[in-house]
Amino acid sequence: MTYLLGSHHVTLSVGKAQEDVDFHTKVLGMRFIKKTVLYDGSIPIDHLYYSNANGDPSAVVTTFPWAQQGIFGTRGTNQAREVMLAVPAGSLDFWAQRLSSMQIEHQQSELFGERRLAFNHPCGLEYVLVGVHGDPRVGHPGHGVPPEHAVHGIYGMGIHVYDQDRMVDFAKDVFFLGGEIAEAGDVARFKVGSDEFGNWVELRGNRTDEQGTWRFGAGTYHHFAWNFDTLENQEASKFVIEGAGYTDISELKDRTYFKSHYVRTPGGALFELAVTHADGGWDCDESPEELGRKFMLPPQFEHEREHIMSQLEPLSVDD
Repeated sequence: MTYLLGSHHVTLSVGKAQEDVDFHTKVLGMRFIKKTVLYDGSIPIDHLYYSNANGDPSAVVTTFPWAQQGIFGTRGTNQAREVMLAVPAGSLDFWAQRLSSMQIEHQQSELFGERRLAFNHPCGLEYVLVGVHGDPRVGHPGHGVPPEHAVHGIYGMGIHVYDQDRMVDFAKDVFFLGGEIAEAGDVARFKVGSDEFGNWVELRGNRTDEQGTWRFGAGTYHHFAWNFDTLENQEASKFVIEGAGYTDISELKDRTYFKSHYVRTPGGALFELAVTHADGGWDCDESPEELGRKFMLPPQFEHEREHIMSQLEPLSVDD
């Protein structure tokens, strides 16, 4: 049995909060579904969530805007790099025209038989739209993006690595490799878990760039979250990963909407083992129709609401 289903979400350290909201909603047309705060550490930082129409696991991008604190990261090798999103196969021309109309530079290419469109987030993070066939996830038609072109959700993740073999070994040994490994030039890719969509890992050999940073810092990937079926199987998988010697793995953390362990992989990327538990989900503290309308805090931070809100950048979110 495969306990890992597929992707859950991707989390990024971005620049300014408002430019991040505008990029994901006004450029990509994604749905704004949650505004909360970073649970770790003592510095108040927004945690912003974007999704497709239904907030599916495998369709959520979350961000921490670190520029307000003057903390920046460095993109490099041994680091997750590309934010890869799936769009309908016939929509790449629409997206190219849309990006051109917004003066956003982009490059078209083809890899593994799929058309792609690469461009950057305002903070420099590398985004790739990949055209796919038959994806049943429903895109959110926001800010002039029609339903037939809307982002389905996550396609997968791109990792730049000094040694691809170590990441392949990790996937084969303990992380639910779901099929064969394909190669094209300096890129190797494979699926993780049992889902049909949203769970590609692409490894790009990179011995040119310096080591990328792993800490929080604007302009860098923070982690990629994988969706497990139950808390019991999540814990059993953590035990297997630790038993194989990958002991840089966290205790269970309650993120309100899901519960998670985190493990640093041999390729530098931070993987999260996530489960949306019975008391969680995006609508555990807001109705499905009103997601993202209020600033949500977990109970342990509620007594600091006034102070936390005073430290954060005011945001405007258009429907």
